Amino acid sequence: MNDIVPGRLLVATPVLLDPNFFRAVILILEHGEDGALGVTLNRGLDVSPDEYLPTWTEVISAPNMIFSGGPVQREMAVGLAWRPGVPEEESWRPVLGGVGLIDLSSEPETIRGVEGLRVFSGYAGWGPDQLEDELATGSWFVLDATPADAFTQEPDQLWHDVLRRQPNRLALFADYPPNPSLN
Repeated sequence: MNDIVPGRLLVATPVLLDPNFFRAVILILEHGEDGALGVTLNRGLDVSPDEYLPTWTEVISAPNMIFSGGPVQREMAVGLAWRPGVPEEESWRPVLGGVGLIDLSSEPETIRGVEGLRVFSGYAGWGPDQLEDELATGSWFVLDATPADAFTQEPDQLWHDVLRRQPNRLALFADYPPNPSLN
């Protein structure tokens, strides 16, 4: 599965009914022989950034909320920063264009060029071959991401929007009803 690389999206197919991943859009951050990890881009939490990470509150992007990155280590904060044109450095590792992982233990004023920030509580993780098994059962679409996906102001629409922009028949999944038995 060479197409599972950092900076791509895992988009839940309609057959994935696990409540942790139902209609999830996950940005892949790492993938290798030890497994994979990413953050769920479309699950906002009812948690004030002031309570969760007060030193970074002023640079958190709209909508001003913390996101559920996934069911693993929810007590851990993962930060994605928008820093276009900034090369990799100790406190920031690019993942997709100007979007990358940022060291939230740093002081915001010590990191130049941050134009936006998303903070995630936890992450989504898979052990060796686990994600490949889920792909084989049709649980995920692996799709190209855009930097705008990571910073959408309408996270509840992201699943629909990512599928709608796909070519051919794949775009039809965007209108798949959440519960087809109600049709």
